[in-house]
Amino acid sequence: MSDGKRTSADIRAKHKEFLFPSVGTFYEEPVCLDSGHGARLEDLDGRKYLDFFGGILTVSVGQTHPKVNAALHAQIDRLGHVSTLYPTVGIVELAEKLIHLAPGRIGKAGKAFFTASGTEADETAVALAQLATGRQELIALRHGYSGRSMLAQSLTAHSKYRAVTSQVPGIKHAHAPYCYRCPFGATVQHCDFKCAKDIEELIQTTTTGQVAGFLAEPIQGVGGFIVAPDGYFKVAVDIVRNYGGLFICDEVQTGFGRTGSKMWGIEHHEGVEPDIMTMAKGIANGLPIGACLATVPVADSWKGGNISTFGGNPISTAAANATIDVIVEEKLTENAAIMGKYLREGLEALKRKYPKTIGDVRGKGLMQAIELVKDETQKDRTPDAASTSRLFEETKKRGLLIGRGGLWNNVVRIAPPLNVTQAEIEEALKSLDESFAAFAEVAR
Repeated sequence: MSDGKRTSADIRAKHKEFLFPSVGTFYEEPVCLDSGHGARLEDLDGRKYLDFFGGILTVSVGQTHPKVNAALHAQIDRLGHVSTLYPTVGIVELAEKLIHLAPGRIGKAGKAFFTASGTEADETAVALAQLATGRQELIALRHGYSGRSMLAQSLTAHSKYRAVTSQVPGIKHAHAPYCYRCPFGATVQHCDFKCAKDIEELIQTTTTGQVAGFLAEPIQGVGGFIVAPDGYFKVAVDIVRNYGGLFICDEVQTGFGRTGSKMWGIEHHEGVEPDIMTMAKGIANGLPIGACLATVPVADSWKGGNISTFGGNPISTAAANATIDVIVEEKLTENAAIMGKYLREGLEALKRKYPKTIGDVRGKGLMQAIELVKDETQKDRTPDAASTSRLFEETKKRGLLIGRGGLWNNVVRIAPPLNVTQAEIEEALKSLDESFAAFAEVAR
């Protein structure tokens, strides 16, 4: 419990009074969290929750992890802040660690730049691609999300998150590899990567024919955990490179073991090596930090001045170094694979039990999603945002916090900490089952 001076009702009222109305919250009555440990949280009124969304896939190793907290305490008592104008032990250790963990050509010879967010990391990546190639136009994906800045909104392909009509020019959006809703009407078994191959015509018909790069998430996060089929990225990236572009891999949500068995989401796609990578969220267990990694030739193409006031802050780098150490030492990428398989099996069982409501289950590792539709048994894949809202309220009653996404707000996003236990997954699955049972029709 808190000290009793503030209640959830107080905070909700102050939030409404003093914050922008555009600041979105979950639930009809937003949850006002006050404390937490591991995957467990408590609100200001003493209600307890199992957290299966982790601050949007950010709390990688659970709240108040002792090793991360110890690193934070030690750092904050020694040095609180310097900008990138002053090299620190933390920033060079983190850069070296990330380069050694990076896949392909970046891991062999790469460099890092630190920011305070994933939005800034994507901004840096785009500028690098333009500088390195001498070109301006970018290919992004429909259903993708890149952040809040003007450029990031322009890269983002969700009308909800494109707040202004004046967008940055030169960005073209290719079809997403959304197999459940294939824009070409193909099936996974007979798709021939039509969405990837269409990128060539997109370049030929909507650009100058020479592009700076292709920015894509290995699994689209805000888009509803859309998972590209095996082979998609090889086809897409090869086309972009044929037209002179670089591959910018956005690992903001998929990085740091989230997808299971691999450190990076793109590593699940054989023969694909990024020229530039971006990351944030899970890197520091909740501390604000982002990073842009690039091959040496690409990184060296930035000839002008470049600083970041908060990028590589000593406290944030201490948290990031400790978080990565925990992920590696505790073999959490492996745990994400094992527990992710167990979670996936449970979600597939729910799909069989509630076949009308649950249209699709997808994801990798501890990045799993359920897409809700009007009636999958009648091939009606109309997005069902109302049932998704109902599910949210029901799981909240049962003390389970989950995420939401998708273009139509009908996708449940499930992403517990990487050190989640089987017992916690069983508890979450039980809550989901009871919540669906409260309103969904059971299979006959």
